Amino acid sequence: MIRFDDVSVQYEGAGHPTLSGVDLCVPEGELVLLIGPSGVGKSTLLGAVSGLVPHFTGGRLTGRVTVGGRDTRTHKPRELADLVGTVGQDPLSHFVTDTVEDELAYGMESLGLAPDVMRRRVEETLDLLGLAALRDRPIATLSGGQQQRVAIGSVLTPHPRVLVLDEPTSALDPAAAEEVLAVLQRLVHDLGTTVLMAEHRLERVVQYADQVVLLPSPGAAPVMGAPADVMALSPVHPPVVALGRLAGWDPLPLSVRDARRRASGMRDALADTRPGPVAGRAVARPVAEVTAAPRPAARRGPLARLFGREPQETAAPEPVTDTTTRVERLGVRRGRVEALRQVTLTVAPGETLALMGRNGAGKSTLLAALVGLVEPTSGTVLVGGRTPHRTPPREMVRRAGLVPQEPRDLLYADTVAAECAAADADAGAAPGSCRALVSELLPGVPDDTHPRDLSEGQRLALALALVLTARPPLLLLDEPTRGLDYAAKARLVGVLRGLAAQGHAIVLATHDVELAAELAHRVVILADGEVVADGPTPEVVVSSPAFAPQIAKILAPQEWLTVTQVRDALGSTG
Repeated sequence: MIRFDDVSVQYEGAGHPTLSGVDLCVPEGELVLLIGPSGVGKSTLLGAVSGLVPHFTGGRLTGRVTVGGRDTRTHKPRELADLVGTVGQDPLSHFVTDTVEDELAYGMESLGLAPDVMRRRVEETLDLLGLAALRDRPIATLSGGQQQRVAIGSVLTPHPRVLVLDEPTSALDPAAAEEVLAVLQRLVHDLGTTVLMAEHRLERVVQYADQVVLLPSPGAAPVMGAPADVMALSPVHPPVVALGRLAGWDPLPLSVRDARRRASGMRDALADTRPGPVAGRAVARPVAEVTAAPRPAARRGPLARLFGREPQETAAPEPVTDTTTRVERLGVRRGRVEALRQVTLTVAPGETLALMGRNGAGKSTLLAALVGLVEPTSGTVLVGGRTPHRTPPREMVRRAGLVPQEPRDLLYADTVAAECAAADADAGAAPGSCRALVSELLPGVPDDTHPRDLSEGQRLALALALVLTARPPLLLLDEPTRGLDYAAKARLVGVLRGLAAQGHAIVLATHDVELAAELAHRVVILADGEVVADGPTPEVVVSSPAFAPQIAKILAPQEWLTVTQVRDALGSTG
């Protein structure tokens, strides 16, 4: 169905090809998973299937890509629309209409389908993706995960023969991700649809793949094979595979069910051992001495960018001495939606808290309230002794830093170097401070790279570095691992652990249960704007079918969360 014949892609100004000598054949009616570290060319390969590369992205494509016999060099994306459905990493760039129902119908209307066919397919898709309650909602009012489901639904309604999906579950809660993957399985098995999917959260999808394509590095030849065979040599792999490698299981397990069947001996070996704390979990000293030095006035800091206004030139603010965050009976109404109700919580210096819950539960709204982007309808919020929405941005940026779901909201300069220089000046940090963070989170990216030329995960890493440069006492991260591979996530975890050890409070809104297991002291679960669980990470997640990490599911009822804990325990017991 999809064939690559000696395909290479090189963008103008790039020192080497993004793809080089790619020869692949994706059969009809299979789900093929595309994996590899961030920035190796996965999105470029997907774009070549839909015709976006090179017709819209530019660059030079050599070789031949055919989809259903159509050559993508001579067929532009609109001439492939009846054959190929595409969902990119950024759902906002995908939308054409204003409401959910109109967006689901738009693609069919463009293809000239009959009204009765369109109505039936819209209803089917609303039910398949759990969107029926949102049919009349403006898309702009939806959460990021809800928008991603709408984007997926809009390409399902025309019934394409090929689906090209770039990080389709990255913004979805675990239950919604399972629903989407079940729909894709049904399309593949029952209708013979061909699905080519790039995904970093392999723990969610690898067990469903018929074949896996590994792009090991930029310009390197891809490796294609059975999932277990590719996982045996892949540098990116889910925790269940890491546990299988640790135990020496052959073939490697790809699902929790496979691993549980083989883990009885491991459970026996660990029965008399208690899980130790994940490294860096100790709540540490306060950050008063870290943040007390006055800083020069910010010119255009990350918080001011989000507010859309310049900070005022005023005298240097007083040092931040109270770094505890307190929320009391907080309520927030956004239009007709009561986004938060009676939320009460405290975040201490040095504590890392994970906010979890289904899409639309209120996680992003809570982060926005903590940084002052939304005004509470009721209750109080205090961050560093100040009420966020009443505090000038220049003052607030010294108390809280927010990395939003869309990293482009923080990126304005033309090069990585210019972004870093501005961040250093905004934070009053030594020149090169931001660049050092970028190198730690995102090694190998040249200074003259334009942020729009980075992958979604790379842009997120750059936005993180911009905010981290200011070392705010309270750091707020909204889906911080969206688009990050396992190596980049491990680097991020190392940076955040270091900040927590210095006394910075960290609040993560995330659907990444593995990140919460690695990093969080506490987990707070929101449902319909209310707190339904709040406690130490093992107590909250181990008993939860939706929010338990893979290792907890495999070794339950024992409270093991990560492969690192298991490795250390087995090493100590021999």
